[in-house]
Amino acid sequence: MATSGIINGTKFGIYDNSSGSSVLVAYATSGSISINHSARETSNKESGGWKEIMEGQRDWEISVEGMVAFLDLAGGAVAGSTIDELFTSYITTRGTFTISFESSETGDKKYSGSAYISSISMDAPNEESTTYSCSFTGTSVLTQAAS
Repeated sequence: MATSGIINGTKFGIYDNSSGSSVLVAYATSGSISINHSARETSNKESGGWKEIMEGQRDWEISVEGMVAFLDLAGGAVAGSTIDELFTSYITTRGTFTISFESSETGDKKYSGSAYISSISMDAPNEESTTYSCSFTGTSVLTQAAS
C-alpha cells in the first residue's frame, strides 16, 4: 500500500537495476531526481512582442551523494553498489544501465530508465568522512510506475 501523508526521505533510494534485481547504491545519504521539459521558442513578427513557446524535448537526471567505503566495518564486501563499482562498471566501459529512484514502500511511485554516469566526485576533508557525489543522465524515456 502506498505511503500516506508526507513521505520521509529515508524511504527513497537510488537503485542499480542492470543485473535484473534492484541493488541499492551503498551508503547514500541523499538522492534526487530532476525531470525537465525544454520549450522551443515559436515567437514571430505576429506575436505582438510576446514570447511564444511550444513543447520541446524532455530529459532527466538522478543524483546521489553518500559515504565512501570499499569494505564494510567487518572487513567484508559492502552490500549494494559502491562508488568504486559504479566507476568500474559504467565510467570505464562508457556503458548505460537501468537506474531507478524509488521508495522502499510497495505501491509508492518508482521512476526508472536507462542512463549514463555523467560525473563522479569524491571529497576527502581533513579528519572528516570521505564522501562521494554521482550524477546519472538519462537517455530516452523515464518511466513512472508503482513500486
